[in-house]
Amino acid sequence: MGSLKHFYRNVLRDNTFFSNEFDRIPKLELESHLTVAKYGNFTLSNAVRPSFDLNIIPRQGYRTEHYTGEGMQNPVPVLIASVSAEDLFDTFIDLLDPLGSTVDAVLETSHRRNNGRHTDLYREQIDLPILKSFLYECEEMILNDGCTGVAVLNPATAAEVQFDEHKLLIIYAENLNVFEKILQRHGIQKDETLQFLTEAEHIHTTRNDYERQFRQLQTTLGLDETL
Repeated sequence: MGSLKHFYRNVLRDNTFFSNEFDRIPKLELESHLTVAKYGNFTLSNAVRPSFDLNIIPRQGYRTEHYTGEGMQNPVPVLIASVSAEDLFDTFIDLLDPLGSTVDAVLETSHRRNNGRHTDLYREQIDLPILKSFLYECEEMILNDGCTGVAVLNPATAAEVQFDEHKLLIIYAENLNVFEKILQRHGIQKDETLQFLTEAEHIHTTRNDYERQFRQLQTTLGLDETL
């Protein structure tokens, strides 16, 4: 996997998995809050919900910054995008094309965990069209499971595209131009003032059948490690 395996992980701060804030909210109010997916023209998938007091209201757009991980000599450009649910998965799939015809894949899982941490399961050297077909088969789970993330990378070009557990798109690459053009083609505009749900209290949601589907995808990709 090369250096990407060690360095290119979540650049965003994840304050909470199941927040103490939500423990203090009456059950009926919390259930009502969790049903709200639409914020103006922006639609969340079922995977994550913002803080109850809406310190950050989700909206579409992307911003760029630089990431410096442990052991890295030079910062790496990173792009983070928030995309409305109806276009999110297709945008992710299109962002994979610049990575090349053969890629490495990572499945990220936090199923059965309540501490906000996740496990990365790696698959090296898979043809991109084949990987896309596997991902399409699991589209509903990948889009709506707050315990599942997917990353696709090409160590040869030091580029990685993440569809993380918060359903944000995170791209690491020395040259982000081609990825920005794809986002703009999908109507997603740059906004350096944009804030993401990970930068405030939030909650992830999942279902038992999503874990089952994750296990199936894990097996399909030849990742036989036990969750």
